[in-house]
Amino acid sequence: MEKTIGMLVGPLFEDLEFWSVAMRLREEGYRTLVIGGKAGETYTAKSGGLKATAEIDAGDVTAKSLHGLAVPGGFAPDTMRRNSEMIRLIREMDEQKKIVGFICHAGWMAASAKILTGRRCTGSLGIKDDLENAGGLWVDLPAFQEGNLVWGRVVADIPAYQKVLISALGAQ
Repeated sequence: MEKTIGMLVGPLFEDLEFWSVAMRLREEGYRTLVIGGKAGETYTAKSGGLKATAEIDAGDVTAKSLHGLAVPGGFAPDTMRRNSEMIRLIREMDEQKKIVGFICHAGWMAASAKILTGRRCTGSLGIKDDLENAGGLWVDLPAFQEGNLVWGRVVADIPAYQKVLISALGAQ
């Protein structure tokens, strides 16, 4: 049975954190479902080059329909965290103990979903204070798993993040 991993996307997403992870998940046999604010909307990466088109609205997805969820960084999380349906989906995934991956600035989404209290987390040094102020315990590691959450620090850590994410999804 094919397992589906949701990939959140929004304006100015980090292209490597989205596309590299999506391609790696596909290599492992997972189906990726691109989830945006509006189905059919195309978003441009912060680099200005690569694009991603939402296949479905966040409001039309439930945690029950996904095996896991991956959230890329870039500037997109600052916009995506204002989307109540994306936040709801992250909370549902966490409540159901399904794997949710956050890398770089994606931690803003976890902070807005209010799922960080007492949990280790990481991300770009630029959001360290935000994660700590949301109750997270920021650690300076390239990638790790904390319960059902998978964390990656920055673009340079994508290989380590992907390795932990794939392992976590496979164990679920």
